[in-house]
Amino acid sequence: MATSTATAPKDGDACQVIGGTHKGKSGTVRDLNVSKTGHLTITVVQANGERFKTLARNVVVTASGGR
Repeated sequence: MATSTATAPKDGDACQVIGGTHKGKSGTVRDLNVSKTGHLTITVVQANGERFKTLARNVVVTASGGR
């Protein structure tokens, strides 16, 4: 799996999850956090309002942002 991210996700970016438990889901990036182990985690909010947390390395920023 390619882990290089040309653009790091920012608050309000639209994203598509490409790996991990939530693979295939998409939504808007919210609440970026660096964990104690040094990994960037994000909260993704789907169009229906459902939220989930995932690692930033598991998402790809898509063309259209939420802002």
